[in-house]
Amino acid sequence: MNKKTIQLIWKLTTVAAFVYLFLVSITLMGVSLKGFGAGFTERLLETTSNPFVGLFIGILTTSIIQSSSTTTSIVVGMVASGVITISNAIPIVMGANIGTTATNTIVSLSHITRKEEFKRAITGATVHDFFNITCVAIMFPIELATGFLQKAATWLSSLFVNFGGIKFTSPIKTATKPTCELLTDLCTKNLHLSEKMGYITLLLLSVFLIFLSLYMIVKVMKSLVIKQTETVLDKIIGRHGIIGIIAGLIFTMIVQSSSITTALLIPLIGAGILTVELAFPVTLGANIGTTTTAILASFATGNSAAITIAFVHFIFNVTGVLIIYPIKIFRLIPIKLAKGLGNLAFKKRRYAIIYAIGIFYILPTIMILISRMFN
Repeated sequence: MNKKTIQLIWKLTTVAAFVYLFLVSITLMGVSLKGFGAGFTERLLETTSNPFVGLFIGILTTSIIQSSSTTTSIVVGMVASGVITISNAIPIVMGANIGTTATNTIVSLSHITRKEEFKRAITGATVHDFFNITCVAIMFPIELATGFLQKAATWLSSLFVNFGGIKFTSPIKTATKPTCELLTDLCTKNLHLSEKMGYITLLLLSVFLIFLSLYMIVKVMKSLVIKQTETVLDKIIGRHGIIGIIAGLIFTMIVQSSSITTALLIPLIGAGILTVELAFPVTLGANIGTTTTAILASFATGNSAAITIAFVHFIFNVTGVLIIYPIKIFRLIPIKLAKGLGNLAFKKRRYAIIYAIGIFYILPTIMILISRMFN
């Protein structure tokens, strides 16, 4: 075996190890944030009958627990038990679509010490944000005026009311579970800290692991495959966006998390291997693929209302893709907004931090508090 082959094997092994570590760190961040928000999300989701407040509750709760699949699965359970109605649940599902993109933006901040790389990373991360915000801006008023999503989902759910529950285990979750459980137990039990301090320690550990793993992935990938990958992605996804959508859809169905799919794109974009234009269709496919978790959860309940709200999430994401992606002027909106933020972040990196905290946490909290005051 020659020296070049040994170096190639070593680099591939290094990338695989740090991708695994990255996936572990993303899961740990979700676990730590769920630990902070234990019981909080359910109480928050129960409190709204105002569609605008429901939208912001969906953003905030999903930003906290870092998973639209989890939020919509909770909502499915609440609809099934009669805690909230279908019409109250729909804005929460829309908000969850925006909140789930917080993971990408947080991941992109790991590139903050390298200006050019950070510009690309924040652009790649926030194109998902701006796509979902654009979808909500279009679909939210249409739904309020016509009830289109509820009517379409109700019809679709009628075909599946007696459909039995199906369980699917994500291979990535299976692979990372032992390490995640080990580190979670270490921080929350073995160190003999209070529950709150244990989850804070876990959060800090997850952030450190994200920074470390992404730094190493970018470093190794740059030297390994930058030219070859650019050529392959340009020929396949660049010329046939539908392939990117299908790839994002299938991968997200397997891993059961759009956050994982889209977060894995960030180091590739940051390294200059992947452009935001090439990553965009993969992101759209991930948006559709993430709806399968709630659909499977709703089938398990056998409740028609629960199945309806799960299909609302599916129809909303599919309709968003069909409205925005085929029409060039619409397709360019999230890309140009993301590039604009990337340029701002290149000049003053604090703008990216202000954006992330403001959009996902401060603005929704203020809107919810204002609504409580008036109620």
